[in-house]
Amino acid sequence: MNDIDISGFKDIYPFESRFLKIEDLNGGGYGYHYIDEGEGEAVVMLHGNPTWSFYYRNLVTALKQAGYRAIAVDHIGCGLSDKPQDYEYTLEKHISNFEYFIEKKGLKNVTLVVHDWGGAIGMGYAVRHPENVKKIIVFNTAAFRSDFIPFRIDICKIPLFGDIAIRCFNAFAGAAVYMATAKPGRMTAKVKAGYLAPYNNYHNRIATLRFVQDIPMSPGHRSYKTLLDIEEKLGTLKDKPMLVIWGAKDFCFTVEFMKKWKQLFPAADVRNITDAGHYVLEDAHERIIPWVKKFLAK
Repeated sequence: MNDIDISGFKDIYPFESRFLKIEDLNGGGYGYHYIDEGEGEAVVMLHGNPTWSFYYRNLVTALKQAGYRAIAVDHIGCGLSDKPQDYEYTLEKHISNFEYFIEKKGLKNVTLVVHDWGGAIGMGYAVRHPENVKKIIVFNTAAFRSDFIPFRIDICKIPLFGDIAIRCFNAFAGAAVYMATAKPGRMTAKVKAGYLAPYNNYHNRIATLRFVQDIPMSPGHRSYKTLLDIEEKLGTLKDKPMLVIWGAKDFCFTVEFMKKWKQLFPAADVRNITDAGHYVLEDAHERIIPWVKKFLAK
């Protein structure tokens, strides 16, 4: 994070940065950044693309004040974590990194909070370690296959074009601060700076591109089998208390995805926020936080 300046928004992200070394087969390793605030039951949050733990800042603060241990990780290549250029940025790798983190931190009986890619990664962990997951909170995401992909994301999967658009012109993270919220007034200059700071140059946008490339739309894709395995095992989690909170104006994870979650988990508590977008926590955290607290206290 040497070339990432967070001083301009530190007052709204006032957390101590912590790092865990994720070791590789060659004896080296990469810094896995996370924040760990408060004491009590562990609530662990997983972000998507192109966000980072900054996305959860309001929830982290509220849960810490409510007596919980609020943890939010940055996937390798994202946020303040290391951004290796020659790295296997796959769904399987992100899941295994998270497994390593949970084990090394000795976290037990956790509540998982997932958004965007955090859904597949977090549920990937959950179906492999259901005994260690107490509850699940789902924001706009998927952990199952879908034939739908927005055109504006699909074109970024095109070789060369995607590399130029995302890594040279920051077309993904840069566009998201405008397109992922239904309330533009929430995206102040300081908040935009927070979202964009980790993705400030070609080198640091590596995972932003790799996540797009890793969306498995066909059986021949390298991550298709991993996602299919997660989907087929979601039933093992049907008895876990689940809270689903959805931004209905999401152009990517539309309300059809919410309906799929309801179908898979009919006992889930589902809240559809009609005036919120993909960054649902950004648009509606004042409404969401009381729901989360009530859910955790049950």
